[in-house]
Amino acid sequence: MRIGITCHHTFGGSGTVATELGMELARRGHEVHFITFEKPYRLQFDPNIYFHQVPVMHYPLFENTPASLSLAVKMHEVVCNDKLDILHVHYAIPHATAAYLVRQMCTRVRVPYVTTLHGTDITLVGNDPSYHTITKFSIEQSNAVTCVSQWLKDESIARFDIQRSIQVIHNPVDIDRFQRREPTCCGRERYAPNGEPILIHISNFRPVKRIDDIIHIFHGVRKQMPAKLLMVGDGPLRNPAQQLARDLGIDEDVTFLGTQDHVETLLSIADLCLLPSEYESFGLAALEANACEVPVIASHAGGLPEAVGHGETGYLCPMGDIESMTARALEILRDPVLHDRMGKAGAERARRLFAADQITAQYERLYEGLLNGDPGL
Repeated sequence: MRIGITCHHTFGGSGTVATELGMELARRGHEVHFITFEKPYRLQFDPNIYFHQVPVMHYPLFENTPASLSLAVKMHEVVCNDKLDILHVHYAIPHATAAYLVRQMCTRVRVPYVTTLHGTDITLVGNDPSYHTITKFSIEQSNAVTCVSQWLKDESIARFDIQRSIQVIHNPVDIDRFQRREPTCCGRERYAPNGEPILIHISNFRPVKRIDDIIHIFHGVRKQMPAKLLMVGDGPLRNPAQQLARDLGIDEDVTFLGTQDHVETLLSIADLCLLPSEYESFGLAALEANACEVPVIASHAGGLPEAVGHGETGYLCPMGDIESMTARALEILRDPVLHDRMGKAGAERARRLFAADQITAQYERLYEGLLNGDPGL
């Protein structure tokens, strides 16, 4: 198949999932065309992968450039020139709307589009009154709709009164890439020269991630034992978090690494992953940590219970309960047997339920059904 994929190129779950899916489809022999404003940050070379950058016109008449229209025009151009069979757009706004326009412009060929909903396109952006109607329309006009968790499916139906079918396809993890490697080969001693346990957080540092909670949890751990914290990613709350670490007197034990391409290397030196989010549509960071045998402390919120096995691959605590999360973190870090059991269980669960080849096969069946005119979609 010739598949067009459009996603946000920046550091975040929806773009990561879309890029990983596209690379796995390419490995399976499909021709994959990424149509985005910039090259997705995780995209790697493959002879079956093509990148088409969306040009954006700047004209004095437009105070806000109509980028969505530029996207639709570029998607239509690629569909026609490269004879795409299907479009798969990740994140409802503006990608599903652009795909709808493309389908209307393709008067001579039938080009269905799949919309995958990822989280804030439903709970934040799309739910804003200024976008609610167009988001609902674009979802319902899609030839097929998927969500990355059952929780997000339920939220989508409730918030937009969706009457059409939605299929849950969880986020995948590349278990060949995300697996535990020898810590000494990954530079562990650079961050923990005296063998201290390393805690890690990976995100785009938005308010929903509750970045202050991470610093406070680590502060509680640090009161009880030597430890180090790696903060991976960037975003609006990075500077406030750095200031909080200084105020608490733990800044020498906290390293802010910014956005990193090879997070699997950092996960291989970590002992515990912190994800105390207000909610997650699924929790890809937790899944990738588990795949690398890193137990997870996370909020019992959103789709996180679908990603983290409570008591099996980590612990789920009430959102905002810093005391409970700190206690659970110390429990794991102080018990090598428990830590090892949870780490092994996390890798096994990731392999069994979320391996990229299994998840990609579900999307392949979805594409094939659409192209064969399956009325049940």
